[in-house]
Amino acid sequence: MIFFSILCALLIDHFRPMRNGNLFFRSMRAVATHVRNWCDTGLIHHARMGWATVVAFFVFPVLAIYWICLSIHPFFGLLWNILILYLCMGFRHYNHYFTAIQMALLNGENSQARNLLSEWCGCRMEEAEDGEITHLVIEKSLVTVLKDVFGVIFWFVLPFGPAGAVFYRVSACLQTYWQEKKEKGDDFGMFAEKMFYWINWLPVRLAAVSFAMVGNFENAIYGWKNFSGYWKNRNVGVLLASAGGAMGVRLGMVANEKNVSHGVLSVNVSGAGQDLPPGEEPAIRFLQSTLGLIWRTLLLWLIVLFLFTMAFYLA
Repeated sequence: MIFFSILCALLIDHFRPMRNGNLFFRSMRAVATHVRNWCDTGLIHHARMGWATVVAFFVFPVLAIYWICLSIHPFFGLLWNILILYLCMGFRHYNHYFTAIQMALLNGENSQARNLLSEWCGCRMEEAEDGEITHLVIEKSLVTVLKDVFGVIFWFVLPFGPAGAVFYRVSACLQTYWQEKKEKGDDFGMFAEKMFYWINWLPVRLAAVSFAMVGNFENAIYGWKNFSGYWKNRNVGVLLASAGGAMGVRLGMVANEKNVSHGVLSVNVSGAGQDLPPGEEPAIRFLQSTLGLIWRTLLLWLIVLFLFTMAFYLA
């Protein structure tokens, strides 16, 4: 059931992608805003309580409906799985921006590429130089596809099924929503960031191993081991260092503080000048390599899930 749920959700998303501002995401933002307004008293335990309240508000109903569907017939459970995955995953949303920016760069329309990147990242990119656009697009693509696809799949495969997928998606959204107004000493933003770091810990490392398996294994592991600490967020470091090694491209090596202000990723500039990972500087041709790495990784995950599914039914 797990494999067929994921496959059907991906197919539906391919032919009829969900818009990023759909009812599900608007509901999460509204609930997160209201709960923060009610619970934000400046105390850390209220931030914990607010985070748990939002997560429980979405996870428990999904889990209850899933159990009810299974009690009626497994087919209804399958339909519920597909619906929840369709709502939580956003592969086509990532692909839309990636393809549009790639075409703009190939046509020499760098200003259009900056505008699309600004819209995708939700922050100003007008100051990005031409050589930085490809760099930022590759990094943003890898981080986005982890959050929108691989992380959702990982938590869906766990015993709670669709509730696990919703748990991951809500946690990711809380980290985004509450950091939009994050200030120094903001308990809500810091707690949501900390929780999502640990929730994302295993999916990131599984994705990094997958990148190594479908790309240059030696360089991917070398980058992971020696350069993942250059990022302030270690999860992002593991993901991008391994992906860069797998593709033979140097990611995250910013030249100055101005690049950090783009808001796409946080790089430890002070450590970045000590040594350089193997690979070339990002060029337009590496956009296709990034797309190929993502698709091969997704195919690897689907093959593994298919084999486990067949082994389960044939045992």
